[in-house]
Amino acid sequence: MSFLKKKTILVTGATGSFGKAFVNEILRQFSDIKKIIVFSRDELKQSEMMRNIKNNKIKKVRFFLGDIRDHKRLNLALKDVDILVHAAALKHVPISEYNPTEFIKTNIIGSQNIVDACLNNNVENVIALSTDKAVSPLNLYGATKLVADKLFTSANLIKGKKKIKFSVVRYGNVFGSRGSVIPLFLKLKSKDTFPITNKNMTRFNINLNDAIKLVIWSLRNNLGGEIFVPKIPSYKILDLAKSINDKFRYKIIGTRPGEKIHEELISKADSLYTYDLKFCYSIVDKVHTNTIKNYKKKKIKKVKEGYEFNSLNNKKFLSINELKKLISEYIKKKKMFDYLS
Repeated sequence: MSFLKKKTILVTGATGSFGKAFVNEILRQFSDIKKIIVFSRDELKQSEMMRNIKNNKIKKVRFFLGDIRDHKRLNLALKDVDILVHAAALKHVPISEYNPTEFIKTNIIGSQNIVDACLNNNVENVIALSTDKAVSPLNLYGATKLVADKLFTSANLIKGKKKIKFSVVRYGNVFGSRGSVIPLFLKLKSKDTFPITNKNMTRFNINLNDAIKLVIWSLRNNLGGEIFVPKIPSYKILDLAKSINDKFRYKIIGTRPGEKIHEELISKADSLYTYDLKFCYSIVDKVHTNTIKNYKKKKIKKVKEGYEFNSLNNKKFLSINELKKLISEYIKKKKMFDYLS
C-alpha cells in the first residue's frame, strides 16, 4: 500500500517535459492510485500522449483540455481531486521581456486561480514547481515565478480549517528540456561554431528523474509553506559545448534580454529562513509556525546566515566526461521518443 493509494492526482502542464515523465512514473510506481488527470491546453500534445501510454495504464488516465487562466474550467477539473502538481508555466526568458502581460496572466493569475480552485474543492496537497530564476529575479519570467511561489506558500495562511498543504519545489535547468540550449548545440555540432552569450556563464543542472523523485518525496513529506531546493551540481557553458564538440569554436553574441551570468537557488536573504534537510534544503518563512515547530522538534538546523547557493559558488561542478554521458543519454531518449511518436 502506497501513500497514493486510491488518490486522484491532477497535473497542470502535463504534456510538457516534466509532466509527461511524471505521469509515466506515477503510473509505473503507484499502481494503486485511483486516477491521474492530464490538464493542459494543447490537444495535439494530449493526443500524442494518449498514444504513448501503455494500454494497461490508460484506464487510470483522464485527459482534460483547459487553461489555468480559466478559473471556471480549472474549478471543474479539480472536482474530487486529492493532489495537484502544478507544472504549467510560460518559461522563455527573452520572450517574457517582450510579452510581460501574457506571463503575468499565466504564471501569476493562473497560479492564484489554482490556489482558489484547490481551496474550493478541498484538495489535500499542492506542489508547485518553481525555478532558480525566481531568486533575486533579473527577468520578468523570474519575477512572475517569485510571485507565484509567494502565492502558493502564503495560501497556507488562508486555508482556515481545511486540511490542505501548499508547498513549492524549486530547481535549476532540467537537462535537455524544452527551451534548453542543448538541442541547439547538437544541431550546430557539425558546424564547429557555437553561439555563446557569455563565456563565464554557469548553470545549475538536474536530470528529469531526480526532479520527479524530489516532487514525489515532497508530496509524501511536506508540511506546508516550504520551498524545497535540491542540492544539485552546476556546469560551465563552455564545458557543455566541449562535451558536444571538443574542437568547437565559439562566437560571443552577448547576453539575451533578462539573462543572468549565474543563477541562484538560495540567496543571502533566503539564508535566514533556510533549513538543511541533508539531501535538500527547505526555505520556510517564519510565518509558517507549525512547520518550523516540527523542524525544531526534529532538531533540523538552519544554514549559516549569509549562506548563498548559486551556480558559481557551487561545490559540485559536472566534468566534461559527466556532461558527455548526460548528452549520450539525452540523445538515446530523444531517438526513442521520436520512434514512439
